[in-house]
Amino acid sequence: MLKRLHAPLAWVDGRWQRDVLLTVDATGHWAEITVNTALPPEAEKLAGPLIPSLVNAHSHAFQRAFVGLAERRDAGQDDFWSWRDRMYALALRISPQQLRAVASQLYAELLRGGYTQVCEFHYLHHAAEGQDFDDELDMAWALAAAAEDVGIGLTLLPVVYTRSGFGADGLRADQHRFAADADWAWRACQRVMAAGLPRVNAGVALHSLRGASAADIARLLGLVGGADLPIHIHIAEQTTEVADCLQATGKRPLQWLAEQGHLDPRWQLVHATHAEPAEIEAVASSGAGIVICPGTEANLGDGLADLPRWLAAGVPLTVGSDSQVTRGWVEELRWLEYGQRLLRRQRNIASLPGMQPSSAARLFDAAATGGARAAGFAAWGLTPGARADALVLNREADGLRGLPDEALLDAVVFGSNGSPWQSVWVAGRARPWRAPQRVGDAFEAAMRELWQPDGS
Repeated sequence: MLKRLHAPLAWVDGRWQRDVLLTVDATGHWAEITVNTALPPEAEKLAGPLIPSLVNAHSHAFQRAFVGLAERRDAGQDDFWSWRDRMYALALRISPQQLRAVASQLYAELLRGGYTQVCEFHYLHHAAEGQDFDDELDMAWALAAAAEDVGIGLTLLPVVYTRSGFGADGLRADQHRFAADADWAWRACQRVMAAGLPRVNAGVALHSLRGASAADIARLLGLVGGADLPIHIHIAEQTTEVADCLQATGKRPLQWLAEQGHLDPRWQLVHATHAEPAEIEAVASSGAGIVICPGTEANLGDGLADLPRWLAAGVPLTVGSDSQVTRGWVEELRWLEYGQRLLRRQRNIASLPGMQPSSAARLFDAAATGGARAAGFAAWGLTPGARADALVLNREADGLRGLPDEALLDAVVFGSNGSPWQSVWVAGRARPWRAPQRVGDAFEAAMRELWQPDGS
């Protein structure tokens, strides 16, 4: 049966439109969207302006259990690599049951943060000692169960991870849970797709150029062939990584990957923080997209991407929560712009005078379009064929009260407290956007088990 919704105001085709009638089909997708249409008697009238939700294009769900636990420095230098070594203490012991509890809490928080689909860059494959589970996908199924627990969509990306660094023969002892070659990742992807779980799809990923060899990449691409699914990789996040790649290959990471001729619109280059102009041009020519994670990149001291040049080149761009220190797209978009303002001592860096003067609107539309590709969808947003996901704004929320319509999206990104909506819709249904008590209780129990093993 068709469901009809009516919004007094909605963000359609990159601008505010009035009296928008939206029809949801039996599969939970937008069947028809018309503007300037009177409220029909059978339609549900929405209580506020409607905007698309966004895709969280890069997530490590298990790291939600590490948030707030690495914000002290007792001695020496603290950087990405020291953070990573401490994070492994969690990666080495979290169980499938604990992962489900942690991911359920995270996914509920992501819904509250305005995301309705999450791309899970999943490399925590094996049991605590590195052996296979009875079902080698137990950890992946835990993530799928967590997504179902709260009603968010999930794109699972099994990760190829075979070595600890350029020139290494294999993984370190504290990385044994991550081990997966191209055949393992492709088999996992196929099994997830074949399972037919609601709102769950799959792609593949390579951890990084330091974590997967040229042979690994070639093997994975040979297995994937022409399949139209997302291919993700961490790349050029850290200056040390760039230096190591130069030493090992004579080329920078993005340069090396582009020159192999592998890149195409299926590829999503995560972080791409340290990019030269020629590398940005090469990525643009390939059609590949990038995923920037400003909250995590700031937390880990990665650096700032060259946002103006990526935008000018027309490279598809979206955002992700990565290590989960931020869990809403408002803060990611805000800091995507604010980082550039601090660096350049200017304002409205992302705006495009004469075409899109609103920095918020340009970044939001870019993230919506780029997120669709990152998750493997042909369409996203308030458009026919896309899944019927959306956010109903609360005009009484802090930062939105009393504003003219044309300023609403600007205020959401730069003036709100982070979640200025009153309802979150997924596949044509309003979802609870606060974690149910059972989810919070399970998360707290898992945290006690992980960090207070004596039960104190």
